[in-house]
Amino acid sequence: MPIHERHPRLSHQQPHTGPRTPTPPHRTRGRLRGVLATLTLTALALTATATPPLTGTATAAPPSAPAPASAAHRETAPAVPRGTVPDLPTTDGAASGRLLTDRATPDQATPDRAAPDRSVTDRPPSDGAASTAPPSRPVHSYENAIRESVWVDTRLDLDDDGRSDRVAVDIVRPSEPARQGRDVPVIMDASPYYACCGRGNEGQRKAYDADGDPVTFPLYYDNYFVPRGYAFAAVDLTGTSRSDGCVDVGGRSDITSAKAVVDWLNGRARAYTTREGGVRAHADWTNGRTGMIGKSWDGTIANGVAATGVEGLETIVPIAAISSWYDYYFSQGAPLYDSGPEWLSDYVETPQARARCAAVQRQLVDEAPRNGDWTGLWDDRDYVRDAERVRASVFVVHGQQDLNVRSQHFGQWWDALARAGVDRKIWLSQTGHVDPFDFRRADWVDTLHRWFDHELLGLDNGIDREPMADIERAPDRWATSGHWPPRPTEHVTLRPTKGDGQGAGGLGPRPGRGTATFTDDPARGESDWAAAIDTATPEKAGFATRPLSRELRLSGSASVRVTVTPTTPTAHLTAVLVDLGPATIRDYGDRGEGITTLPHRTCWGAATPADSPCYRETAATTAEVSATVVSRGWADLGTHASAREGRPLTPGTAYTLTVRLAATDHVVPAGHRLALIVAGTDKDLIDPPADRPTLTLDLTRTSARVPVVGGASAFVRATTGTPAVTVPHVTDPDQVDPPSHARRVPLPGGEHR
Repeated sequence: MPIHERHPRLSHQQPHTGPRTPTPPHRTRGRLRGVLATLTLTALALTATATPPLTGTATAAPPSAPAPASAAHRETAPAVPRGTVPDLPTTDGAASGRLLTDRATPDQATPDRAAPDRSVTDRPPSDGAASTAPPSRPVHSYENAIRESVWVDTRLDLDDDGRSDRVAVDIVRPSEPARQGRDVPVIMDASPYYACCGRGNEGQRKAYDADGDPVTFPLYYDNYFVPRGYAFAAVDLTGTSRSDGCVDVGGRSDITSAKAVVDWLNGRARAYTTREGGVRAHADWTNGRTGMIGKSWDGTIANGVAATGVEGLETIVPIAAISSWYDYYFSQGAPLYDSGPEWLSDYVETPQARARCAAVQRQLVDEAPRNGDWTGLWDDRDYVRDAERVRASVFVVHGQQDLNVRSQHFGQWWDALARAGVDRKIWLSQTGHVDPFDFRRADWVDTLHRWFDHELLGLDNGIDREPMADIERAPDRWATSGHWPPRPTEHVTLRPTKGDGQGAGGLGPRPGRGTATFTDDPARGESDWAAAIDTATPEKAGFATRPLSRELRLSGSASVRVTVTPTTPTAHLTAVLVDLGPATIRDYGDRGEGITTLPHRTCWGAATPADSPCYRETAATTAEVSATVVSRGWADLGTHASAREGRPLTPGTAYTLTVRLAATDHVVPAGHRLALIVAGTDKDLIDPPADRPTLTLDLTRTSARVPVVGGASAFVRATTGTPAVTVPHVTDPDQVDPPSHARRVPLPGGEHR
């Protein structure tokens, strides 16, 4: 039955408060129905915090616990004695760098959060309200939790075997609420990776006992949250692991298979106790309130399910997630990879699905042409266009140097959610394609815990009154912003001006004159261009401001409008914004994309002999650079007339095109310069065109719209007066390069799934 009909008496639950964007009426009604359902659970959970922890609430694997056969990487985990470990004290609502885990090994380093960045100008005033609700506590036995599998009917038959496809769901939930007739909310990770590739930095897979019951759940979500009164559901997408059907890479099958589970949890779909049997399974142990989480493809599914508007999905936490599959494979017609979605489908499908799903595979080839044209297949996989249907709150996490699921994805999704009035929160790191558990572990677990407590348990813990954004300014140094982008942010139009022919031209508000010419060189890319900004080289056109007299913060998405004349029928363009000046940054071009994995482990929750909560710690991998790429954009010049279809160019004809750059939040320090570079193929980041064109850039009709905190007046102040420090720009042999093409396979899991 519907959630609100289960608990009609729960009419006095307080709604969300704080400085969030006003919510449209249709979302307010949907969220209120869900919030009302949790008051009884909340009251019981708060009462439970006064009771002693139950026997078996271990915080790590007992000394005699063997590592599961499917997770050899755990064999070196240190033994942690079984026993009850109380929670550490909580803070008064503002997140901090203090460790808030069940247990950590003594050698864990948890640096304090740095003081707020001075560039943050949009911090809202405090309302004086302290956090009132204590966090949920680990009062339930993880060892004695109920572990079960069900198969949910998707009502699709993509594999054309004459029966409805069923999707496998492995569930672990506390047994005490079930015995007492109390409902629990659900944290859900729907993934194609559980069998083929593994999850997390250590590639964990699910494991089952001799009867086929789940005993090992990847990642820490189960270990940490089940003792705190949550259920965890690990869903195998159709065509993967123990599910029927076909993988269609973000399409109807992918999204429906996960949405069907949310429907089942809310009494609107059917599930069975076996893959082919007829015995029904009922979700009578949950109140239906569901939160989806996941990195990469998993987070992408969370985006897609939220975009259906399904009732009962209260929040999603998409980490490094795709918002439009076209933009994963192309950038305005320019191909980002030398293969399409059929490769990815084949990679994760089971052998049985691969044998049955030839029709789906053929569709992924035929309807995703490598010329970059936008077809109906991409319409079906564009979640941004359906953002107005989202009922769930959204906690976005993304690496600003993610060159796998590139940062355009979070930017366009975030902007669309803002227009739809969706409750939002965001973390932006300096990493590449990395999970926050592996770049800011203690703060992340604390924040995620409080987020789910607020969104799924309805606890008024103040997280909705805290700053909207956390932004990594330098490795392990974070700042907060009350809104993102900050409210005084305005787009400033900057124009390139011709240089003296020896190096970079100028960049400022005054119109430019003349032309600049460059020749596409696929052997060179953005790092090469930035390193040679003060030298005239044939493969780029570069323009820079004078050294800044004060810092300048860019926040949001930029664009560059160019008018160029090609010499060939095909041409690709790249536009990048660069911070010229020395800095220590995360080495996102390294194999770890900004992190290195350490040998020692810390533990984050309770354990069984088959499921340890202990994971190897990480540290930042850094590089000393003389230039930092702030934002990037790529396009096929053939899309000048239509974003959906490329056309051959007429050599000698001028074309105008706007190149969309990825979202960013970056502070250019005083003494540094801000540069705009326009060039052809960006080595290893887009594929080259069929020809090797020379392009002439008309400076009078070329400009960049850059999001500046403080607007035009802030730009003028930063580019006039005496620079605080004049920083010479020198070529640095340690300049960060993008990941090599050999490792840049079109797999959203990347190196760190």
